[in-house]
Amino acid sequence: MEEVLFVRVVYMNLTRSITQLTESIKSLYIKTAQKLKGTDRRQFMAEVVKDLGVGGQNLAERELGWNRRTIRKGMKELRSGQPIIDGYANSGRKRIDTKLPHLIKDIKSLVDSQSQADPSFKSKRLYTRISSSEVRRQLIKQFGYSDKELPSSETIRRRINELGYTLKRVIKAKPIKKIPETEAIFSQIEKVNKEADNDPNTLRISIDAKVSVKIGEFDRGGKTRVPTVALDHDFAKPVTLTPYEIFLPQYDELFLFFVTSRITADCIVDLLEDWWQSVKHRFTNIKKLVINQDNGPDNHSRRTQFMKRILDFSISSKLDLQLAYYPPYHSKYNPVERTFGWLENHWNGSLLDTVESTLFHARTLTFNGKNPVVKLVKKVYLNGVKLTEEAMAEVEKQINRLPELKKWFVEIFAKPRSQ
Repeated sequence: MEEVLFVRVVYMNLTRSITQLTESIKSLYIKTAQKLKGTDRRQFMAEVVKDLGVGGQNLAERELGWNRRTIRKGMKELRSGQPIIDGYANSGRKRIDTKLPHLIKDIKSLVDSQSQADPSFKSKRLYTRISSSEVRRQLIKQFGYSDKELPSSETIRRRINELGYTLKRVIKAKPIKKIPETEAIFSQIEKVNKEADNDPNTLRISIDAKVSVKIGEFDRGGKTRVPTVALDHDFAKPVTLTPYEIFLPQYDELFLFFVTSRITADCIVDLLEDWWQSVKHRFTNIKKLVINQDNGPDNHSRRTQFMKRILDFSISSKLDLQLAYYPPYHSKYNPVERTFGWLENHWNGSLLDTVESTLFHARTLTFNGKNPVVKLVKKVYLNGVKLTEEAMAEVEKQINRLPELKKWFVEIFAKPRSQ
């Protein structure tokens, strides 16, 4: 008798619940649940089911199309008072980076030395001349990966693109000329840079000057949200600033000097000395600097005044120096050239009508969350300063040039090698 009574009570509750779910109420419940997300949605569904009474889960599944597992999850959240954190990120197959934690670093070390900046300096793209299939072969050859554990070339291509490199040929980037030593120079630069990056007592920097910027109400192209009118005649004598940049590739740090004078050999070394004085407290373990640079007229290894000043810098700073020059017509491979694209992309279209506004725009540049250190240099430098042949002969005695590539790789020792 008691069992029959219990069944009748259950039936009455179910009948009452069913009569409550009119078409308008069903529509309201469904639309409300669709607008909610995550734990809010689950807890709303659980509250509705509780109000439906016994058999509410079956009824909600049949009439409202709600999943019973989702409803039960909401019930647990209501009882505990704590939301259940969804673990969608932990589902599915893991990225290859998780299985091979050093893979991305090894890919970057292979691709970076073969990449150049956007030749137009209008974007942050890095164009690389090495294919994903070749990267995969070099990972096996140089880093000891097995063919079985490495992902496909397509996966490697996607990782390369995620790192910011573009596997695409650019006609505009094709060098004008190619000297016989080009490949040998690139091979040696890659070796020198890799050794520097793996040595805790060596710091690698990349230096170069950008094209001078005219300060004034000049049209610089691009678009800006602020309406501006540029001059089209009656130009006053413009003030020019030449950006000279020191870039630390391993740290993504940029030091930007705006020079009002001509960039000379003395200017370049003065900027190096100024930079080192500002950062040497951070690099107390550094005994050697590797300097990546272009073989320009004021800083090439046959420029007597530059070599004299750079030797003096080595002695005064107690740092051994390695000068590593990129071959002619391949300057876009110098890492500092990439920062020119960042800067052009950042202030494109802005009216650089004063020195202060130019410095402000440079300081607001960000890359990987870091702002550059910006400084204005007003010192005037004389052009044409050079040593006599006898004085340069004394300098040559204290430096070491790489055989077969003497112009491109020069070692300078803070102390004579005999000591």
